[in-house]
Amino acid sequence: MKINRLIWLAQFVEKIERKHGVDIEEVEEVFNNRPRIQRIESGDVAGEHLYRTIGQTNEGRYLTVFFIYKGRGGALVISARDASRRERKSHAKHKT
Repeated sequence: MKINRLIWLAQFVEKIERKHGVDIEEVEEVFNNRPRIQRIESGDVAGEHLYRTIGQTNEGRYLTVFFIYKGRGGALVISARDASRRERKSHAKHKT
């Protein structure tokens, strides 16, 4: 799956910044750095499933990003936070 367009809703941007201290530029960097993407839950709407990706920003910060794939390369970002130690370890294992 290739993501070439991020979709931002104000309610999610505000929560991501306030609660998790992550700004949208960092999330964009994660996607630009070609992260590994996993489907984690089937969506209620056909083809719109929940996905997770773990990746690094340009500064090396590991983030876990949750999004709904909206088709045609679009991803509606619903949450982003620092990756846990376990997630970072899993990311490193799959990267090599």
